[in-house]
Amino acid sequence: MDRIDLTADLSLSRIVYGMWRLGDDANTSPAHVQAKIEACLAQGITSMDQADIYGGYEAEAILGAALKAAPGLKDQIEIVTKCDIVAPAGLYADARVKYYDTSRAHLLKSVDNSLTNMHIEQIDLLLIHRPDPLMDAAETGAALDEVVASGKVRCVGVSNFKLHDWTLLQAATKAPLVTNQIELSLLAHDGFTNGDVAFLQERGIPPMAWSPLGGGGLFDSKNSGLRAKLKAIGDAHGTDEAAVAVAWLLAHPARILPVMGTNTLSRIKTIGDATKVPMDRQTWFELHTEALGHEVP
Repeated sequence: MDRIDLTADLSLSRIVYGMWRLGDDANTSPAHVQAKIEACLAQGITSMDQADIYGGYEAEAILGAALKAAPGLKDQIEIVTKCDIVAPAGLYADARVKYYDTSRAHLLKSVDNSLTNMHIEQIDLLLIHRPDPLMDAAETGAALDEVVASGKVRCVGVSNFKLHDWTLLQAATKAPLVTNQIELSLLAHDGFTNGDVAFLQERGIPPMAWSPLGGGGLFDSKNSGLRAKLKAIGDAHGTDEAAVAVAWLLAHPARILPVMGTNTLSRIKTIGDATKVPMDRQTWFELHTEALGHEVP
């Protein structure tokens, strides 16, 4: 599988395995998690996407148990994780309200917690999970630089940021922000026209795409026409609708990194099929037109 360079020192596999539902699986044993990672590795998928909040602040520890049981796995993967969302659950069960915290104290605590939970010595990529309307950019930027300088974090980026959020934080951070993880899919296509993707593309920064299957919405009955087109293309190339929908993202010149999440081992084993689906310009626009519900202007 192709790789995408974020810096001279960090590259990610073109498709990333998303672990946001890791704790939802009936089987969260280290052996089963290891089987999922190995199924990814067999396809060249080496990048694992986490967040402290996933699974009610439990998903990182579930991954960590697998890495502790099979220490050699860590040398084969890159770990992405996120912080700044505080919700009344798990570690923050006493919180009165869901909120964002980009203070230095919270970021440093989150990094240490993530390292401990995952039994690792370095986070490959740390993302600020959501824009914080109370962010003190100077404080947050200095904290990101601090965790990079300490060696606890290799690279930093953001998630769900608009361009003004990005420029504010980058102006206060010496370390380059290397990606923005945003929602992108056939159904969530606004990013292709509202400047979200263009802003990153202008700067040569690869976006990460969360929910590349539209949260399963691609398979809703109201999108039957789109699904039929996806199925026809998939059938022609010996794969399924999901692979075609991801191939649609891969075809974009911005070098999008789709984050694919599933707990079904058989599905994990086919995530890489998206890289085998050709996507010419007219096919791309046929799918885009069906998703829009009308032809482009």
